[in-house]
Amino acid sequence: MQLSTFTRPLLWLGIALLGGLGQAFASNNGTLELMQVNACRATSSLLLYRGEGFQKEHAQRMEEDLNALTRALSALPEQPQALRASHQELVTQLRRGVSFGHSEDDMPWRYPEELAGALRGFLTATRSQYVDGTPPEAAIKVEYLAVQYLSRAYLGNFEIAREQPDNYLGQDERVLLPAIESELAELDAKSNPAVAKLKTRWHFLKNALGDMNSQSNALVSSSGRPFAPMVVDRHARSLTNQWLSLQPVLANNGY
Repeated sequence: MQLSTFTRPLLWLGIALLGGLGQAFASNNGTLELMQVNACRATSSLLLYRGEGFQKEHAQRMEEDLNALTRALSALPEQPQALRASHQELVTQLRRGVSFGHSEDDMPWRYPEELAGALRGFLTATRSQYVDGTPPEAAIKVEYLAVQYLSRAYLGNFEIAREQPDNYLGQDERVLLPAIESELAELDAKSNPAVAKLKTRWHFLKNALGDMNSQSNALVSSSGRPFAPMVVDRHARSLTNQWLSLQPVLANNGY
């Protein structure tokens, strides 16, 4: 079929618009990924602050994580009221956690539940903004598992979203570790040395997270070894930085 002089430019314009739309969707989902990663990181920073002797560096790191979260949120073309409200609630709960005194009795007994609820609420609101299906969420899953691990080490069980068993919010290490492993297996370590380093770090982190023992109410690891929250936090953050840097959309944001 011959295209007329009039039709051909319209066809190319349509192709260009579709390409631009695809890039916009990818950029939007990348921003949503960063929001979830930084929300989990800020929560982990608070847990370290309260669990490791109230060191100023951990409180400062939490604020840096929150700043990164706010920058990502600001980059969204649309910010529904429910999303902004859930963001504010999470920020409020995190800063409450810093404000409590240093004695165990200074923290209200329901606070861990309220903190977990605020994080789940924000992550749920963020996921609802996905366009064109659910993108890969491996980096988010790693950080979410790190929150669960640190919570068990410092505060007690982290209450996952059991009403959402079909996505990472309602899952613990028994489901998330195989899911992350599957996404990692799709990366080609032979052609990219960075992927090989990523897989090496993942091997250690997978073993530590797999020892979390979430199915037990007793706050002990499956192996009986002490929890290692600072080590898990460091490896989780380094791994997700590496993972995010492999994504072109996110690499442009400094990862």
